[in-house]
Parts: sequence; C-alpha cells; structure tokens
Amino acid sequence: MNFVKNLLTLRWITGRRVVIAVPFVWLAFAFLVPFLIVLRISFTEADNGGNPFGTLMTLVDGVVTLKVKISNYLFIAEDELYAVTYLNSLKFAAVTAALCLIIGYPFAYFMARAKPTMRPVLLMLVMMPFWTSFLLRIYAWKGILANHGILNSFLIGVGAISEPLHLMNTQFSLIIGMVYAYLPFMILPLYANLVKMDVRFLEAAADLGATPLQAFWRITVPLSKSGIIAGTMLVFIPAVGEYVIPELLGGPETLMIGRQLWDEFFTNNDWPLASSVTVVVIMLILVPMAIFNKYKADQEARS
Repeated sequence: MNFVKNLLTLRWITGRRVVIAVPFVWLAFAFLVPFLIVLRISFTEADNGGNPFGTLMTLVDGVVTLKVKISNYLFIAEDELYAVTYLNSLKFAAVTAALCLIIGYPFAYFMARAKPTMRPVLLMLVMMPFWTSFLLRIYAWKGILANHGILNSFLIGVGAISEPLHLMNTQFSLIIGMVYAYLPFMILPLYANLVKMDVRFLEAAADLGATPLQAFWRITVPLSKSGIIAGTMLVFIPAVGEYVIPELLGGPETLMIGRQLWDEFFTNNDWPLASSVTVVVIMLILVPMAIFNKYKADQEARS
C-alpha cells in the first residue's frame, strides 16, 4: 500500500515538474538561445568571406585565442544617431501606450459591464482586426491619410478645408497607425481584469455617499491596476522595436530603432554592429522591467 502511495506521489511530482518545465523550455528555445546567438555575433568581427557570424576563437599553433570585440558598443555609446533613434522609440512607444490606455479603458469597462450574452460578441469585435493581414491594415491607413486619400477628400467635400492636409509621413500618421495596431493588446487584459471585479464594492461605495466618479477613481482604477500594467507592457514593449508602421506611415522625423536595425542588418550588412544595437535595446528594456517587478514584489510582500 505504501509502495503504491509513494509511486503515485512520485508520478504526481514528475508530472508537475514536466508541466512546469514546458514553458521554461519554450522560453529557452524562443528567447534565450536566439539572444545568446545575437550576443555572440555582437562580440565578433565579420570575416572577409562575408560570414556574418564572424570568428570568436582561433586556434594557431596549438594556442587558442579568444577575440572579444567591444568597439561596436563603444561606437553605439559615442554615436548620437543611436541615442536619438532609441529616445524616439521610447517616446513614440510611451505615447502609443498612453493613448491606448485612454481609449481602451472605456472600451474594456463597457465590455465588462455589458450583459453576459453580449460579451462574446464584443470580444469578437475587438479581435476581428486580427483576422486581416497586418500589412493590409497598415496600407489601408496610407489610403486614408494620403494627400488625396479618403480623409482629405471628405474634408474638402464638406468644405472644412480648401487644400489637402499633409497627414502622411508625419508623427501624427505614425501615432495613429501604432495606436490602431496595438489597441486590442490594451483592451484584452483590461477586460480580463475588469470582468472579474466584484461590483459589490461599487455598491458599498455608493451606500457610503461616494459619487460614481469617486467610486471609479478610488475603487475601479486601483482594482484594475494589474490589467493596466499588463496592457501597458503588451503595448509598450513591441512598440519600441516597431519597424513596419514607421516604415510605411512615418517620415524622416520618426526614425525609430527598428528601422535602424534593419539598415544595419540588411543594407549595411554589418551584423556585429546590428547585433550590438539589438543587445543594447533588449537590456535597456529588460533591466527597468526587472527593477520594476522587484519593487512591485517587495511592495506586495510588505503589504
């Protein structure tokens, strides 16, 4: 009997470890291994044969020599172009995340307070843009915002303007495209958080004399903090490295780090420098996130 009990316990522990190991294995192959490859390339120098991976170790007369090239990182630190493109990326990503939060929160709140029978329909409407190609949706905005596009033609037709507005290849067109593309990533985590909120808290606040606005600001917003953080991260992180939208809708003043990476990889064919830029971008994103998560964990432990 004890043998059978121990065997079942062993199987349960083994099964639990396997289930836990699956996401870690996936992260290792999908993130850690590619990151280590890029990190290796960043410390090498492309050889004359056009090999982008370069040579990190050489063996000559039985002597192994390790060559670690850090000049790419020094060049990035000294060149103003990379600082400007990275700051632009942070700025546009932050503006996109803020606008997605302002627009998406009312959407998510309305969906969470709708009738249970209507929620699947509203959720499907939010996810429906994903059924269409991302490139087609961004190209559609080119047709809308062009000088002779749909928006300008409509404004001229109703007499609101006499000449077409220059909307394409500006910061405005870039922000419009990024907010449109990433808005569902803000709405979905907010909805998942708000739909689980106990409405009895709001009823209690109303009984204590709180106005609807006070109840919303003091109860709904704090209780949805985790959804706000999750949505902001889901929008901000991919927006920093966005390439397609700045390329199609942006202009010279909207240069972002994704375009710079493309130029270094495929135009200049300088894989070590491009890999160095990639490593710097990843670290500048992950380090603040790690510090924030550590601060949040410490704060929750004290409370």
